[in-house]
Order: sequence, then C-alpha cells, then structure tokens
Amino acid sequence: MKSAALLSAGALVSPALLAAPTQYIGLQLYTVRDAMQQDPTGTLAKVAQLGYNSVEGATYTGTQKFYGMEPAAFAKTLKQHGLIMPSSHYVLGMAENQGKPVQGTILHGWDKAVDDAAQVGIKYMVCAYLQESERGNLDQYKRLAEALNKAGQRCKKAGIQLCYHNHDFEFVAQDGKLPYDILLKQTDKDLLKMELDLYWASKAGHDPVTLFQQNPGRFPLWHMKDMDKTEKHDFTEVGNGSIDFKKIYAQRKLAGLQYFFVEQDRTPGSPFDSIRSSISYIKGTLL
Repeated sequence: MKSAALLSAGALVSPALLAAPTQYIGLQLYTVRDAMQQDPTGTLAKVAQLGYNSVEGATYTGTQKFYGMEPAAFAKTLKQHGLIMPSSHYVLGMAENQGKPVQGTILHGWDKAVDDAAQVGIKYMVCAYLQESERGNLDQYKRLAEALNKAGQRCKKAGIQLCYHNHDFEFVAQDGKLPYDILLKQTDKDLLKMELDLYWASKAGHDPVTLFQQNPGRFPLWHMKDMDKTEKHDFTEVGNGSIDFKKIYAQRKLAGLQYFFVEQDRTPGSPFDSIRSSISYIKGTLL
C-alpha cells in the first residue's frame, strides 16, 4: 500500500502507470546535478512538481553524505516531497585521492556505504562507472567480477541488490570477447544485476531487447536516455531521438524491470525543461 505522501505525488501519474510493473517515474539526479549542489531541497521539490515520484542518487561516497545531508535527514527530505530513492550510484574506488583510498566506495569502506543506504531506504546500490585506470584487459574484468560478487554479498545481508551500470566501453571486444559478457557470466546472477543504460548500449550497437532475451530477469533498472539523430549521436530528451522506447518497454517483464530513471547527461538549456519534455513523452506514449 502506498503511503499518503506517495499518493499525493501519484496524483500526477497516469492510471496506466499503476498497472505497469513499476508504478514510479524516476529521475537520475545527475541530470540536475548543478541544481542539487546549490539547493538540494528546492531541486527535489521541482522534480516532484514535474511529476517524478522517484529519484536515483548520483555518485555517493562515505565522505559526501547525501547531498550534504546525513542519511536520516535526506530520507526525511525525500518523504516531504513524496519521493523515494530506491537506487543510488557508487564508485568502485580503485582510484585514489592524494594517495589514499576513497572511503565509502565499493572497494573501501563499503560497510558504511551499505549501512547509510539502508537508512535512506535504497534497494539497489549501483556501480556507476569505471575510470580508465580501473578497466584494463579481460583479466582485470574477471577480478572486477570477483570484487562485485563480494560487494553483492554484503549488500544482500542488508536486503539490498547490487547492480552494474554500463557505458559503451564494456561493449568493445577484447580477444573476441566483450567485457560486458565477462561481468554477466563471471558474477552470480543473484548477487549482481544490471542497470541497462539504453543510450550507451544502443550507441555501442547492441539491441537492449536482445540483451533481455539472452539474460532474462537480469535488468531490474534502466536509464531512459535518448540518442539524437545527428552524426554526433548526442544526448537528447526521451522521445526526441532515435531509440525505440516502445519496443524496448514492451519487453519490460522479460528484462525484470522494477524501476527506470530518466537521465540526460547534457541538456541544450535548462535541465528542468528537458526533464519536463521527457516525462511528457513517457506519460503520453509508454504508460
């Protein structure tokens, strides 16, 4: 049963959404990162006013808190605006800061990160991105898979699911094999699931539906991100580009979709104008 706060936010959600596998329209907060840095509370209010009822945190480490707030205070702020944050991004932490490991990352201080996530009500902790120094050859990806399995075990103890968010470099073949396949096959499917970024997978030449067919139920999270029709294949508002969201969304049950998040790394003007356009398309076309 939804809380009163969610029911209030849900007034902006179409009835068709309530019958969907996920009842939430989410926003990855990286899209409004500058506004979140300047005024997190006011920004979350704007996001909710536009009709979003869930958000995904951008990259967190144990030293950053949640947009300057302790976990309990941030959870309270979300609730005040009728929002949930079921997922948040984290860094691997192989890279160092002034010669010291970065704490609150997957490789260093993960216990604190997991405990903080549990306080906020996060259900999915996501490895957001690999720095170039963290990638390497296929053996490096196999070592990464081991580390993710270990981190996933710790998440599981807290009732949280670990996921991995892709870009396009995981789809560049090495010795005839894809690093992305290594991560899929060398990890326990119950300890690591995937957040499929529809833009980056498509830009790399891979059909999301084929990935769902090959790995059913492995993709509980999606980034709803569109690719424009220019030669640059740049970011654009959902529904304004070349990605066939209708075809992909029709296979949401096969994918195991639970939550999706609109994301647009760069916007031509105000990010709030762009996310307004994206949610309008999603409500009018997909839900």
